[in-house]
Amino acid sequence: MATASVGFKSREEHRKQQELEEARKAGLAPAEIDEEGKEINPHIPQYMSSAPWYLNADKPSLKHQRKWKVDPNYTKSWYDRGAKTFQAEKYRKGACENCGAMTHKTKLCTERPRKIGAKWTNKNIAPDEKIETFDLDYDGKRDRWNGYDTAKYAEVIKRYEARDEARRNFLKEQQLKKLDKKRNTKIDEEASSDEEDALKHDEAKADESKQMDFAKVEKRVRTTGGGSTGTVRNLRIREDTAKYLLNLDVNSAYYDPKTRSMREDPLPNADPNEKFYAGDNQYRMSGEALEFKKLSIHALHLSEKGQEEVNMQAAPSQAELLFKKYKEAKEKLKKQIQETITEKYGNAAASVEDIPKELLFGQSEREVEYDRCGRVIKGMELSVPKSKYEEDVYINNHTSVWGSWWKDQQWGYRCCQQTVKNSYCTGVAGIEAAEEAADLMRTNIERHAAVSNDSSGPVEEKRFVTWGSDTPKDLVIDREKLAEALKKEDERKREEKDERKRKYNVQWNDQVTPEEMEAYRMKRMHEDDPVKNLLH
Repeated sequence: MATASVGFKSREEHRKQQELEEARKAGLAPAEIDEEGKEINPHIPQYMSSAPWYLNADKPSLKHQRKWKVDPNYTKSWYDRGAKTFQAEKYRKGACENCGAMTHKTKLCTERPRKIGAKWTNKNIAPDEKIETFDLDYDGKRDRWNGYDTAKYAEVIKRYEARDEARRNFLKEQQLKKLDKKRNTKIDEEASSDEEDALKHDEAKADESKQMDFAKVEKRVRTTGGGSTGTVRNLRIREDTAKYLLNLDVNSAYYDPKTRSMREDPLPNADPNEKFYAGDNQYRMSGEALEFKKLSIHALHLSEKGQEEVNMQAAPSQAELLFKKYKEAKEKLKKQIQETITEKYGNAAASVEDIPKELLFGQSEREVEYDRCGRVIKGMELSVPKSKYEEDVYINNHTSVWGSWWKDQQWGYRCCQQTVKNSYCTGVAGIEAAEEAADLMRTNIERHAAVSNDSSGPVEEKRFVTWGSDTPKDLVIDREKLAEALKKEDERKREEKDERKRKYNVQWNDQVTPEEMEAYRMKRMHEDDPVKNLLH
């Protein structure tokens, strides 16, 4: 459809847009309207109807497909052929020496060369031609029909119609001459009366030229493809009204000019006995169209089951024969099953006429239980309607469906009380194992809580030494040395950032004290720290 350049669409909006476009193509929804109030053809491809993003089109339109750059100096007028402007009485200097016109030279003169030119005779001076210049574009210069007068084609049509009329008159005269000759040769009155009737009949035939042309075979020459010639039989009766002219209302049934189809009824309120056309859907749902539809579905099912040799397009006769055998086998099997059931249980429908209507409509096999007050206790329960989804489908050895059990804000299976979907059912053993695991976890939590309550005292922070193991209890860090080590660490990092302050005679000392290691650890930036960007 002709849509404007819009932003992102969700999946639901895209699906609705696709359904609306399909409905418009099928004629079920009205066509889209552009800025000028004109309907947009729904069969226009998207690459033609979509406006470029730089046009900022807010409404659907096909304006971007039209020519919007027009040259104001461009004109569609053409040369005035044969027009003359001025006719001089005597020769003028610079004019044509042959005819005396000022608009061309002697070499370009189109008149018959005179024995003595107008330059020397000063007689029969030709008038000047009308000279015009037009600013044509690229296509206008190469247009072979530019300047063609369409009124001239009426003369061609008139000439051909006169030829056809003369041909019909000639054929009619030939037939009348043959009938006159036969009538003169026969003397019998009965024969003459028969010939007169035949003459009248032939005259009527000769007058009905349209009916004669109906069965006429014409020879086609110079076809569109430029190929060989052939024969074309005119099979269309021009008296039939076209389907798109039955109802001229713009809101009536949609006519697709590409496929020449009109699915809906153009005259839904008309008398069905008087109208001969009720839409293409009428033919699709009646007659042999239904049988062909069933045949296509049967061939499609066979191809899905693996029988690829069945193809409606390649072998339609084979597909029709297989469909016929399939229907015969189906009817035979259905009849056999019915006979088997009748032999086993009998045919109760055969003796329905003997049963009284009071018993036939007044009794049923449903058992209903009432109390003393007449209220229904049992037997009148409403049946649960089935949905379109599959019900009671058990997978992985389960005996209940997913969602039949709820615990701790989780859904699961009732048979094994598992909360993992598509898991294998473990039954009662799985429930007992889960309960034992829960009891064991609960016992471990209680034991850990009891141990943590018994250990009293402040919790000391674990520190690490240079080699990465736990800090021993006898390690003592001097606070003054730690402050001095922190200052040195800051100076070292400052020197690393500014390489211009780096000295050439660097003395390396690999003796690291616990205070220096602690300062390095405190100043080090952890990559997994979430606030590392806020520290420096």
